[in-house]
Amino acid sequence: MNSKLFWIVALVAVVVLFALNILTGSVRIPALDVLNILMGEGGQKDAWSYIVLESRLPQALTALLCGGALAVCGLLLQTAFRNPLAGPGIFGITNGAGLGVALVMLALGGSISTELMHVGGFVAIMAAAFMGAMLITGILFLFSSWVKNSVMLLIVGMMTGYLSSSAIALLNYVATEEGVRSYMLWGMGSFSGVSMQVMPLFVVLVVVGVMWAFMLMKPLNALLLGDHYAESLGLNVRRVRQSLLVVTGLLCAVTTAFCGPIAFIGLAVPHIARLLIGTENHRRLLPATLLTGSVVALLCNFICTLPEEGLVPLNAVTPLVGAPVIIYVILKEKVKG
Repeated sequence: MNSKLFWIVALVAVVVLFALNILTGSVRIPALDVLNILMGEGGQKDAWSYIVLESRLPQALTALLCGGALAVCGLLLQTAFRNPLAGPGIFGITNGAGLGVALVMLALGGSISTELMHVGGFVAIMAAAFMGAMLITGILFLFSSWVKNSVMLLIVGMMTGYLSSSAIALLNYVATEEGVRSYMLWGMGSFSGVSMQVMPLFVVLVVVGVMWAFMLMKPLNALLLGDHYAESLGLNVRRVRQSLLVVTGLLCAVTTAFCGPIAFIGLAVPHIARLLIGTENHRRLLPATLLTGSVVALLCNFICTLPEEGLVPLNAVTPLVGAPVIIYVILKEKVKG
């Protein structure tokens, strides 16, 4: 696809899908009333104002930010490990963040809350998810210096993820019924976990992580040509990978803590962006991946809100988008081999 055409289509898709996310839901609200509510004039019913401003709007904003953040995470990992199947979920980073959340929600008896000083509040959930994500990513980078085969490294990541899942299962076994139910609902994935009160902090953390990733575009391009070439250009490869570790850990922690372990977006979206713009240059690929991730997340969230009976779990929809892309990538790599 022509680069200019891609940006036009992608930006239009973001605007249209964002509008659809606000206009649709289990409660039918006339479009004119939705517009009046967003303009601060209020709707015919007070309940409509609450639904639009406290439910649909933060959900759409969360999908926009979370989709882009997860897609950026996937691209950073695929470049750092030079593995097309790298992603936060495949490498177990999401499981690590989930383990951190499980320790708060199950072991400490907490729950997702916007009260910052509560044991299950934003700070505790965020810190636990960040430490879990950083732990798994650190293990992967440690093994990457020993294991040069990308397939073997992928297996190491999957095994690490399984160990995290095993620990989560043990925590579920000893936890209270309320804790297990809360964690199970969180694990289904949803963009409705960020309230408007927490939204400013959520936006700041995601924007900081994404901007940090954008500052690494030049080193990422050098890494594509191999470590030795990057070092010959004067690049400190170890420091770049440490930065990638922190950025990936931050973005995975923020998104996983409040939206649950979202499947396939981080893995599949970078490949969709590559197919659409036809380049590996991160100066174009990174912003394209960010925008494509937002489009995919908004689309998935829109599909989740279509049934009148209630919300469909997000992780029941994302594989419908991501799985075909991954199958295509595997077949393409097999043909190359």
